[in-house]
Parts: sequence; structure tokens; C-alpha cells
Amino acid sequence: MAVDAAILSAVGRDEVPPTLRLYRWDPPCLSLGYSQPFSDLDQDQLHSKGWDVVRRPTGGRAILHTDELTYAVIGPKTDPRLKGGLMESYQRLSKALSESLKILGLPVQVHLGKNSNTINHPVCFENPSDFEITVEGKKIIGSAQARKKEGILQHGTLPLKGDLTRIIQVLNYSNSDQKDQAAAVLLQKAATVEIVLGREVSWDEAATAFQTGFQKTLNVLFKKSDLSSSEKEDAQLLAKTQFGNPRWTAQL
Repeated sequence: MAVDAAILSAVGRDEVPPTLRLYRWDPPCLSLGYSQPFSDLDQDQLHSKGWDVVRRPTGGRAILHTDELTYAVIGPKTDPRLKGGLMESYQRLSKALSESLKILGLPVQVHLGKNSNTINHPVCFENPSDFEITVEGKKIIGSAQARKKEGILQHGTLPLKGDLTRIIQVLNYSNSDQKDQAAAVLLQKAATVEIVLGREVSWDEAATAFQTGFQKTLNVLFKKSDLSSSEKEDAQLLAKTQFGNPRWTAQL
């Protein structure tokens, strides 16, 4: 999370170009949305599994990051691929995400329903937001966007394989029946790439599809690059003072 934020700061200073970052998590980590209550988390269960927890700079609900590809799109508000309001830029990026998943062979659809009356569940993948991607009615990728003075950060996650209900084990519910019900609902509303395709897709295959899909849809040619020295320094500072700080994570 600190790296995503550091890239955004560098973009705001016009030190680096708009960036597509593709990454994964080790060890598994639960990320909470920016305003999500820390009380949603069952800390004992999380620690017993050896998983980390972090608070994202973007909104939304909890995501368990494991067996997945995570993407981040970071750029200035003046970039033609990110300009306009929240939903305009979100819709444009959804087209790039949709094309990326089609390259993998997923029969995707862009969700156009309105969710203003949706119950506020603690799990991100329980409900698709407007312009998010679904397959056969199930959410396949979750995204969130932050609009700052430095620019725009949108990141999200594509579950490649594994048990989606693992996240339920580290969240607080009133009783075991509610947990079981939440797990059943999650399986009805979300899917992994492996479930849909009936085969395992590697991280490298998914990353290549994302690069190709974004290039094709957004008319951009990517140049692979390491973080700049200032991005590395900023990321280390943010990891210490913000994203790795328990006060930030718990919002004490």
C-alpha cells in the first residue's frame, strides 16, 4: 500500500509517468477499506493464521489478498485515460479490465446495477459496484478508487484460485450460523478464475493479459521500470509512519 501511495506522490510531482503496477502479497493479508471499522476484524483468528492486516488508502470493504493478482492504476487527473468524474474514469478503466479478463478466456460482463440500497457487508466481494466485472452474475474482480490532489489511484484484485470463504474466518460475526450464512452467500456472489475456467491460471499469465488488455483498450504502450529512488524513499517512510503504523490501521 505504501508503494501505491508513493507512486501517486511521484505522479503528482510529475516525476514519473502514469503507471500500471501489477503485484501479489506475501504473506496473505487482509486489507480494510479506508473507512471500514476495525471492529469488523477478528484479530485472534487473523494472528492464529499468520496473516497480516493493512488499511487501504481507498474505500470499500475487506479483501483477503492471497492466490490473486492485484493491480494499481496511478496517474494525474489530466491524463485522458483518467480525466472526468469518478464514474467516468472508473467506467473507462472497467473496459480495460474487461478486455484483460476476456484475453484469459473469461466470459465477462460489466455490472451496471445500482447499489444504493445494498446492505453494508464487511466483505468486498459480496456485492458488485457499478461498472465492476462479473461472470455469470458473480463478481470476479473488486476495485476501489481514491482521488487525491496528486492524482488518481485505482487498485483492485483478481482472485485466481483458492477458497474465497477464507476471509469469513477472520471477520467478526454474531455467531457461527451468521458466519456459515455469510460464507454461503459469498460463494453465490463471487468466483475465482479457476472456478470459471476449470483450470489454474498463473500470476504471470494473468499479468501478461492485464498488460495486453490495458494497452489495447487505453491506447498506451507500457515501458517496464523499477521504482525511482524517491518512490522507494517515500514508500519506506509511508510504510513506517502510516500503513505499518497500528494507529493508522486501527484508526485510534
